[in-house]
Amino acid sequence: MKRLWTPAWIARHVAMVVLVVGFLGLGWWQVTRAAEGNSLSFGYAIEWPVFAGFVVFVWWRELRHALRASREERADPAPPAAAGSEPAVAAPAVRRPVRVSRVPAVPVGGADDGELAAYNRYLSWLNANPGAKPGDYPG
Repeated sequence: MKRLWTPAWIARHVAMVVLVVGFLGLGWWQVTRAAEGNSLSFGYAIEWPVFAGFVVFVWWRELRHALRASREERADPAPPAAAGSEPAVAAPAVRRPVRVSRVPAVPVGGADDGELAAYNRYLSWLNANPGAKPGDYPG
């Protein structure tokens, strides 16, 4: 719980309270305007408390996330490195490899479009000559 009393978290707590009180106050103001005959204010009278609820929801999620992160840090300390051993290499963060098809695409219907073929030759030339500019293309 000590983690939730840092200056950043105190600012978050204060911001949450100010926003919720402000949004609920604006909702009450819209209720009084709606009671005076302003029919559009009925929608706003519902909208402001929803905003307040959203602020509480986001604050609660951030609070749980911070507590869960601190609990995981305490539960899983880093293993001590043995003297003279190589430093441990962290596992990559990517869980699934990205699979890319290396097979050239076949034109739809089997027909080869002349402009498409010329463009593909141009792209192949650019790929084969990485330092070249597009204006250097001989074709």
